[in-house]
Amino acid sequence: MNNQDSCDNPCPIARSLAFLGDAWSMLILRDAHAGLTRFDQFRKSLGIAPTILTRRLATLTEEGVLEKRRYSEHPPREEYLLTAAGQDFLPVLFVLGAWGRQHRGGGKLIRFLDAQTGTEIQAVAVDQVTGARIGTRPITIVPPQ
Repeated sequence: MNNQDSCDNPCPIARSLAFLGDAWSMLILRDAHAGLTRFDQFRKSLGIAPTILTRRLATLTEEGVLEKRRYSEHPPREEYLLTAAGQDFLPVLFVLGAWGRQHRGGGKLIRFLDAQTGTEIQAVAVDQVTGARIGTRPITIVPPQ
């Protein structure tokens, strides 16, 4: 699947995974939410090859999830900041993490705490219309018309 195909795919999950579907992109977004903004910070945190990181940052920027801002002219250096779309991705990361804690857990895991209350965040996905937890009621997939 590539970005060209994703524009024609009517499934919003497939469209999202077309550019966010690899682990590196999601981990970059995790780190961006933790306050990392610079290439070297991402590289050190993730242990990722510079070429892969460059490609992932370019894609996330092109797709409007991150934006580049120059922070140094000599030498020229840029940092990567979350856009509104990038900020909106945080609940996706937390729900994915909650699934991982339940089904891929074991051993010592990091915890995510609410900075104001100090309590551990317990992410759930809820349908805004019905108030029901997603996954507790049957779904129907309706093709576009």
